Amino acid sequence: MAEELADQPDKGAEELADTSEYKFTEEQGQLRAAVRKFSADHFSEEKVRAQMESDPPFDAKVWARLGAELGVLGLAVPEADGGAGGTLVDQAVAVEELGARLACGPLFGTVYLAIPALVAAPAGEVRDELLADLVEGRRTAAVVVPDRAGVFDPDAVTVEVAGETLSGTATQVVDGGVADVLLVAARGPQGVGLYAVDAAQVQRSPLATLDLTRPQADVVFADAAARLVAGAEEAPRVLEHALQVGAALLAVEQVGAAQHLLDLSVDYAKTRWQFGRPIGSFQAVKHRLANLLVDVEHARSTAYHAIWALSDGSDDPALATSIAQAVCSAALTHVATDTIQVHGGIGFTWEHQAHLYYKRATTDAVLLGSAEQHRDRIAAMVLDAADADRVPRVADGRPA
Repeated sequence: MAEELADQPDKGAEELADTSEYKFTEEQGQLRAAVRKFSADHFSEEKVRAQMESDPPFDAKVWARLGAELGVLGLAVPEADGGAGGTLVDQAVAVEELGARLACGPLFGTVYLAIPALVAAPAGEVRDELLADLVEGRRTAAVVVPDRAGVFDPDAVTVEVAGETLSGTATQVVDGGVADVLLVAARGPQGVGLYAVDAAQVQRSPLATLDLTRPQADVVFADAAARLVAGAEEAPRVLEHALQVGAALLAVEQVGAAQHLLDLSVDYAKTRWQFGRPIGSFQAVKHRLANLLVDVEHARSTAYHAIWALSDGSDDPALATSIAQAVCSAALTHVATDTIQVHGGIGFTWEHQAHLYYKRATTDAVLLGSAEQHRDRIAAMVLDAADADRVPRVADGRPA
């Protein structure tokens, strides 16, 4: 008996060696290094401050280089559609590094939502042409779609189709004021379809937003010429996929920003002296930073779990993305708040970068659903639909 028990740990470790831990590939490590260097060169604090106050609030040349030179706008797009033919994990690695620098540009509208929607849409002239342009950085996009905690809500669609034109109003469209093309969920005789509208066809009113690096606008469609991307039979599936991918990538972005703030706080705690010693030597500061580390690692686990669930079906994507959003939104908000506390007086000033991340955290926390909304959604999926005789499955790295 004792011998059998002694043998179990070794056997268990051997069995779990290939399934309990995910390791990034060497190529993904190289990708991370390349995007990190590019971001350091083009999204330094000084450049981000300049870009966010310009019109448009990003550098179009840098954006084009992200697409044509680095190829990071379409990492998960098949080669046949003009992309890199990689995985969603590859895309997430790049997004994490861009999020760490608060990269200015329509990432949310173009990379998080529009490109995944087009990848999921049926092949066609409109879809193929637009997807190629977005991947190469020649054009940018925003998605006009109502959601409830990251779930497509067809009953909330406010744009109507009449022939080949759209009419209606959409409010608070992220990247809506800067995008070249809008992907719009609009209601027609057959139901809700997805349409492409050139930005020149609409009236856009930029909004004063808390986060200047992530602009929003109200958009008015007045008989705007539109081209069909996905009909009523395909649009719900396409939009559901896009919102799930968008929520997962947004979570990864939050992880990148949180990690940057943690590194910033640790470095400051090592170099800021009070009473003849670094403030990082004080137990209260140590505990605060340790708690932030736990938040960041927890957020990273849930974010990449959502990415993997979308990539290989290892778990329910709807559940995984909601868990990621609930955890990552709260984590970045907590890290951003405590970063200001660790930095003391300087952390409250306009001159310090902490406030830029705090504003990004506050904005991201309400995009595609708040943490509270996602917790409620998780409860509905796991508890309300639970069977007393069937324990809900939770992915643990082992084969199902």
